[in-house]
Amino acid sequence: MSDLIHDDYRLLQVISRFGVSLGFGDQSIDAACRASGVDTPTFLAVVNFVQSEGRLSVDELVEEVSVAELMRYLQRSHTYFVDFRLPAIRRKLIEAIDCSAKNQIAFLILKFYDEYAAEVQRHMAYENEQIHTYVQQLLEGKMPTRHAAYSELAHQHHDNHASISKSSNELKSIIIKYYPSDSDTQRLADTLLDIYIMEEDLFLHCHLEDTLFATAVHRLEQEVKASAGMETSKGVIVGTKVSEPSGDELSEREKEVIRLVVRGLSNKEIAEKMFISANTVMTHRRNIARKTQIHSPAGLTIYAIVNGLINLEEVKL
Repeated sequence: MSDLIHDDYRLLQVISRFGVSLGFGDQSIDAACRASGVDTPTFLAVVNFVQSEGRLSVDELVEEVSVAELMRYLQRSHTYFVDFRLPAIRRKLIEAIDCSAKNQIAFLILKFYDEYAAEVQRHMAYENEQIHTYVQQLLEGKMPTRHAAYSELAHQHHDNHASISKSSNELKSIIIKYYPSDSDTQRLADTLLDIYIMEEDLFLHCHLEDTLFATAVHRLEQEVKASAGMETSKGVIVGTKVSEPSGDELSEREKEVIRLVVRGLSNKEIAEKMFISANTVMTHRRNIARKTQIHSPAGLTIYAIVNGLINLEEVKL
């Protein structure tokens, strides 16, 4: 087990999330897992998944996976991100940026981070309350009747992962491009490094849920359906990486839409103000998101201030 950690330090997180304590001496992987009451094949499947960065075929890993053990691992991962990692980065971000009243950009960046953290928390609460409740009923040999089918839950699951990835990219981009140059560069760079590391960790976590966990649950679902004499269906929703948009110059109409978004107007109000349809407003907003790589009102507020599209006095903080 100690050789495993020396070969890839990222596996420290895997070990802790499985509940395997350090101080295992020269114990083998199997002995250390059994001492902590962990299913060894499931542990090795996750280790191989992480070391391959999710590139291994899940069909090669899923055969020996315990769905119950894997779900416990994912739940501990949620606790780590929500209760430890996100708050720790927030503390470092506060130390790295100037949060005085005169620095509105810093305030908006912190606000954007809080919105991102809240999005991650909501997603993980959804997984615990919807996905894992559904799976727990399957583990008890019951076909859930009070929840949507797993394929529907997994579709929402995947969409949430894509949204989190988009928000994370936006957060990094805003800090790198728009935070004033008179900041504590060393502290801010260290905080950004933590955000990058967390993003990689979170991406692997989400990818594991979309592939290995989804495949294992799908198989379990088919087994429960078969035992109940129900028809089975094929197919598993798997994750796809969000493509990166390319940059372009904003048109004057798009700049005006940004100004109105920042002032708090809805799409309908913007349409009335600019004498265009609501569909045209939505098209402008999609183009703005594609060109700036910014999708949220908080991010657009920072963009508008830094690029002189709006005065601070016009912003409702």
